[in-house]
Amino acid sequence: MNAPRLIEREVPPRTAWALEQAGVAPLLARLLAARGVREAAELDDSLAQLLPPSGLKGLPEAATLLADSLQRGERIVIVADYDCDGATACAVMLRGLRLLGAQPGQLGYVVPDRAVHGYGLTPTIVDLALEQQPALLVTVDNGIASLAGVAHARAHGLKVLVTDHHLPAVLDGAVVVPEADAIVNPNQPGCSFASKSLAGVGVAFYVLMGLRAELRARGAFTEVPRLDGLLDLVALGTVADVVKLDANNRRLVAQGLKRVRAGRAQPGVMALFSAAKRDASKAQGFDLGFALGPRINAAGRLADMTLGIETLTTDDAERALTLATQLDTINRERRDIEAGMREMAEARLEGLIEALSGALPPAVALFDADFHEGVVGIVASRIKDRVHRPTFVFARGADGHLKGSGRSIPGFHLRDALDLVSKREPDLLAKFGGHAMAAGATLAVDDVNRFALALARVADEWLNEQDLTRTLRHDGTLPPEAATPDTARLLDGQVWGQGFEPPVFCDRFELISQRLVGEKHLKLRLRQAGRLVDAIWFNHIEMLPERATLAYRLSLDEWQGQQRVQYVIEAAQV
Repeated sequence: MNAPRLIEREVPPRTAWALEQAGVAPLLARLLAARGVREAAELDDSLAQLLPPSGLKGLPEAATLLADSLQRGERIVIVADYDCDGATACAVMLRGLRLLGAQPGQLGYVVPDRAVHGYGLTPTIVDLALEQQPALLVTVDNGIASLAGVAHARAHGLKVLVTDHHLPAVLDGAVVVPEADAIVNPNQPGCSFASKSLAGVGVAFYVLMGLRAELRARGAFTEVPRLDGLLDLVALGTVADVVKLDANNRRLVAQGLKRVRAGRAQPGVMALFSAAKRDASKAQGFDLGFALGPRINAAGRLADMTLGIETLTTDDAERALTLATQLDTINRERRDIEAGMREMAEARLEGLIEALSGALPPAVALFDADFHEGVVGIVASRIKDRVHRPTFVFARGADGHLKGSGRSIPGFHLRDALDLVSKREPDLLAKFGGHAMAAGATLAVDDVNRFALALARVADEWLNEQDLTRTLRHDGTLPPEAATPDTARLLDGQVWGQGFEPPVFCDRFELISQRLVGEKHLKLRLRQAGRLVDAIWFNHIEMLPERATLAYRLSLDEWQGQQRVQYVIEAAQV
């Protein structure tokens, strides 16, 4: 709610110098060094530099399981998830298995309906999959905590391969995993794979690499199929799931973006760029996370993720565009619902603050009978950004229980916090799971206030005043001579994202003029050291004083074929 505290990133000078000596541009060397890059070799985004699949625990067993099923002609059903990571992982697995020899009619998939089935490989989803008479179930982006679902599947004689990246369940203080025939998950106990940040779609891609190696060893190929054609889907799911962009994930995303820019992406991906009115030839991670990802996610939030999966698996460009246009329409509806629900949530928040005499609790939980279950995660994220507190938003599910989605802040592991709440209040949480920064929980209708108090108690114990103060890490001043279109293009050519944040610079400016555009954006004309530059602060309407310290991103503004630099303001200190 208040202006963030601005903190300049530390730059290891020796590292920045070493990167410069290796040929990295000085400004970029400084930015990369501040984000933990230690040597130029880390910037090699070639496929040869990907971590080898051999480090993934369970991969040999998974490859054998899949190879046996393919060669016996057994029916394989993919169990997907209803977000973008799950949809892209399903599409990658379906496309990849076809490349590696699956016959027509051998593959199928099921995807839960958020309101009906809940999350993951539940017994009800197993029953739905059984209608397709599979011999093997393969989960993507789910399954690691599906103890009952896996047991139900095996009781019906099915083999089960779990591919996931979420944290396993904890029962009575011990980590437990389902009794599947094989599990591939970098976050399962005993897995030595160096990147714990693979998205579900990344795990699916690695499983396919392991399967290809197994089939090659069996002499199944006259010509070994290439899997790099799937990397646009891997990039989309990885960015949309907001996993940490470590070196391995950055390579996967970089390779996917290269395919998109070259026009060699799947028809559905190209159609989504068209529906979002984005130029695929200039694709960046931002497009995947803020244009394509929300359109895929909208299907799972308001409709049926089958629509998203069909968009990503069709080879018919005309059908892909029709489906992408439908997704765009659903996303517009999602935005309208979100806007109204966010307004209600902020009213609830103001009422909470007023009840606490103007104070904010260290964690927030909000519920309204009119909230939509499909949008709780987005609204939780918006409220979390506003108040810088761990935030849960609940809606009433089809089964009468409250279904909540939470978002967290640095220093507060949300899934671990829910685990502690469940130990202190054993009958409070019907279900819970997730990550450090995002989690879900199911409650009885009358228990939301009890949950709010229990979560706030944990937050009060774990977080201090500094943790609860929003901060913005920036990269210091931008040299005036570097504020050029060439610099903007250099920065746009890198892969930025979660854990590898895009550059934000910070300088003192004199404001020459300011005015509102589109009723909610502040358009600025700035002067610094005799230079004039245009800037815009999106979704900000409060006027600034004559002089201010501004944190900003460098962007290219294109008008009538001309490109010029524009600053995008992120924060201000007066």
